[in-house]
Amino acid sequence: MNEYVIGVDLGTSSVKVSAMDRLGQIAAQESYKYPLHQPQPGFSEQDPEDWVKGTTTAIQHLINDDGIDAEAIQGISYSGQMHGLVLLDGQGKVLRPAILWNDTRTTKQCQEIRQKMGDRFIYLTGNQPLEGFTLPKLLWVKENEPEIWAQAKSFLLPKDYVRYRMTGKQAMDYSDATGTVLLDIHKRQWSQEICQAFDIPMSLCPPLIESIDKAGQISTDYAKVSGMSTSTQVFGGAGDNAAGAIGAGILHQGMVMSSIGTSGVVLKYEKDSENDYHGAVQYECHAIPGTYYSMGVTLSAGNSLNWFKHHFATDVDFDTMVLRASQRPLGSNGLLFTPYIDGERAPYADADIRGSFIGVDNMQTRDDFTRAVMEGITFSFRDVMNIYQQNGQDFDTVIAIGGGAKSEFWLQLQADIFNKEVIALTNEQGPGLGAAMIAATGLGWFKSLQDCAQAFVHFGKHYQPNADAVKRYDQLYKIYQQIYQQTKTMSHQLLQWRREN
Repeated sequence: MNEYVIGVDLGTSSVKVSAMDRLGQIAAQESYKYPLHQPQPGFSEQDPEDWVKGTTTAIQHLINDDGIDAEAIQGISYSGQMHGLVLLDGQGKVLRPAILWNDTRTTKQCQEIRQKMGDRFIYLTGNQPLEGFTLPKLLWVKENEPEIWAQAKSFLLPKDYVRYRMTGKQAMDYSDATGTVLLDIHKRQWSQEICQAFDIPMSLCPPLIESIDKAGQISTDYAKVSGMSTSTQVFGGAGDNAAGAIGAGILHQGMVMSSIGTSGVVLKYEKDSENDYHGAVQYECHAIPGTYYSMGVTLSAGNSLNWFKHHFATDVDFDTMVLRASQRPLGSNGLLFTPYIDGERAPYADADIRGSFIGVDNMQTRDDFTRAVMEGITFSFRDVMNIYQQNGQDFDTVIAIGGGAKSEFWLQLQADIFNKEVIALTNEQGPGLGAAMIAATGLGWFKSLQDCAQAFVHFGKHYQPNADAVKRYDQLYKIYQQIYQQTKTMSHQLLQWRREN
């Protein structure tokens, strides 16, 4: 009988569930979409029940439609959208809609954290207090919804809530716990100092586990609903960026991941917690026990291109849109775009900055605008890579995943703008593959995630930088770097005007 692991990739817009065999081959895959709610500008929420329903429906399809024998599913693990706050009462019931990673309502709470703890906070957590993180969300609820706060007995992150519903046990893995900014990354435990500073009960924080630790088994109740077997072992899983790094083979030093999804991530493997980037990039526990990774986030990477297509290119599909952009001149006929349509995180921790097209004239076509959006997203990734180089943390290889790895044009664009070798994967499944690898390693199919990667991760074509393109993009990038400083005051004033009018 074939044996399988399931990787659950719980994203912002949908969940994708993959069944993989011992050779790392996908036996079946199902997905399910769910809504995003934005009740006010800057608010971003979801109903956690939608995650459970979506995941359960996808698993039911694997079993009933794709013929995956429930008894053959040996293990299951998770990748999840990070930072989202799920508040539970004493009976484990959800108290309010989950506040998501891309919610920006917590600027006031972030300022309070900086004022109260300053650099000490960055040292303890490896991160600045940013709107996306979980602690500011907790403080927002405490301040604005005291009746909800009074009932709260625990909190979980999105994938941990789904796992809780499958097993009946609450826990959080270290990689996701780091993104709450309540974890002391040096001691690898919840920070009593931070909890005391902001009057947050330590009892609110769930038990901590490693990503590959067994978190329980499928409960009888969930087995009845889903069709799964109670013999299936459940493993901790990881935040989507750590899981994506596992699935991309970012398991050694000298390797960086470039992930263009809704948001964009530049992620680097770190062997310990002592590299001090002074909060310029996020520092997180990795899914590999005892190791770390750092990352810089562009809040609207693929989302910038989606926005542009939805409003200005509805008559063509993505492939055609990208093909036409590739046929325009390098530099988009003197047009630059900054992808700050939802604010920015790295290197500019600025929730109120907004995007710009600079250099618009009547010689440019719609295809120039498309190319400028793609170039601007890639320049924003280079901004993050500069932080590593400025801190003496160079690298030689970029593994590209996500939407930016589905186009040969965009892969070469990355090689030229980064001036680095860029490698795509032949079996790119992103965080879902990482989740499956965590389950396979947890089961003991492999001694380590590095060993698992030998079987599950397959590198494809290598893209080398073109010297002439590198030189010309270097010139453009120097102009791009000036845009944030030149436009931030106007952006803030415009956003304030919008709020008041």
